[in-house]
Formats: sequence, C-alpha cells, structure tokens
Amino acid sequence: MPFRLSAQRWAPPVAERGGAGLGEQGSPVRGPGQGLVPREKLNPGPDTRPRLGLPPGQLTIYCGTARRAVPLAAAALRVLCLRSAPRVCPVAMAGLVVSGTQVSYIGQDCREIPEHLGRDCGHFAKRLDLSFNLLRSLEGLSAFGSLEELILDNNLLGNDLVLPGLPRLHTLTLNKNQISDLESLLDHLAEVTPALEYLSLLGNVACPNELISLEKDEEDYKRYRCFVLHKLPNLKFLDARKVTRKEREEALVRGSFMKVVKPKVLCTQICESFQNTAM
Repeated sequence: MPFRLSAQRWAPPVAERGGAGLGEQGSPVRGPGQGLVPREKLNPGPDTRPRLGLPPGQLTIYCGTARRAVPLAAAALRVLCLRSAPRVCPVAMAGLVVSGTQVSYIGQDCREIPEHLGRDCGHFAKRLDLSFNLLRSLEGLSAFGSLEELILDNNLLGNDLVLPGLPRLHTLTLNKNQISDLESLLDHLAEVTPALEYLSLLGNVACPNELISLEKDEEDYKRYRCFVLHKLPNLKFLDARKVTRKEREEALVRGSFMKVVKPKVLCTQICESFQNTAM
C-alpha cells in the first residue's frame, strides 16, 4: 500500500499536550488564559485538528484510508531514503551490476545482448560495459538510446559491426576485437556517433601496433592516427593518447592520403606481383 505524506503538520489535542482537561461530552472547558470554550471547538475531530505554524514535532502519514502520526525526524528519514535509494533493475540477472545510470554485464560469455537487459535498463543507462563476452553482433543495442559511454573490449566483433544511432555517445572502446577494415568502421562511426570524442581500437588488426605485430612500427601507428583524425575530426583522445594540435593540423592537410600500409611495403608488394607475373 503506498504511503502519502501530508504537507501539513498537526498538533495533538490539548489533553495529549498536557493542557486543560476535557470535561464530559459536550461540556465546556476552560482553556489557558481564556474563558469557557465549548469542547467541540477545542477538539473538533481527527480530520479538522488545528494546524500550527511552529513545528509541533509530528507529521501525518496516510496509508490508504488510515492515518498515522510519526515524528518529523522519522518522516524526513523515510523521504531521504526514497530519494537516495540506488536504482535497481526490475529483473535480477546473474552478473548484472547497476549503479545509478551505469550498467555492467561483464564476463558472462553472452553471444548477443540479452533482450531483457535492454528492456529493463535501456531507458536509463548512460554507461554500458559489455566487456569480456562473446559478442559478434550488437543487435538490441538500440534500446539504449541515451548512452554516453559504451565499453565493448574483449569480444568477437568484426567488420560487420553495426551500431544504432547514438547521438549522445562520446566514449567508445573496442579494444581486442576482430576489426580489420578501419575505413569502413570510421565511416560508420562518423554517421551514427556524431558526438564521439574518445575512441580506442587497441588490439585490433585495424590498429597497427608494434606490441601486437612485429611487422608494425611507430610510423605505421602515426599514419593510422592521422587517418583516423581525418575521418573523425572531433576526437580528443585516440587509444588513450590525447590528440595534439599538430596531429589535428596534419590530419586536415594529409589525412586523406594516409593509410596504414607504408609506401615501402606497398612497393615491395608491387615488385613481388610483377615477378610472379613474369614467371
């Protein structure tokens, strides 16, 4: 049964406050500093008890048709608890952690986003962490229309990755997935995440890193950053490294010509192609 808290404070009858005693039913009584006062005016009934301007120390709480008087401190505590109570997902799920607008469903080996996760948490979630799962598709993510941060590290997402329109998303991490087509990914992100400011692609083939592949070096990574910033000029951080003014200026001038494959590697491939043709 829901409770309703009355906005008005009320005082107990005179007898309960230790004032003048009441006479017999209907007989007048003498109030403090007053003459004879009819009993009906002094204690008119439970629904019309006199309101006091000063805090008498009690509030009226209604539960259905019943009414209770509770101390002010207790009433205030109840209201405070209701306001500060953490948001809880209506359906209990193993591995699900909800804290305010942050939703985490980590390491559950799920191959797709659970339908009830979007139904129960999608309307309020601003941060969603689905790391360390087996996701190959992001179907169902459209239920999270207010997302600002999306963490998808350590999954199985590939070049067929499709995100719904997320106009508020400013942070996206796709570390350690199976993405190799960088240009297609960036074109897609430019379309569906216009507010994106932080992107991390470490651990994917699309992100050349000498720690991942011995064939890549720092020059490859610089070209990669320049190309990404050309496609997504609003980025402030790329792979946990802040975007510098110099990088931004270079991307504006040369970004469209920057590819991950270095010229010397490309020349080697062309030479090998000619040799195979001659043979």
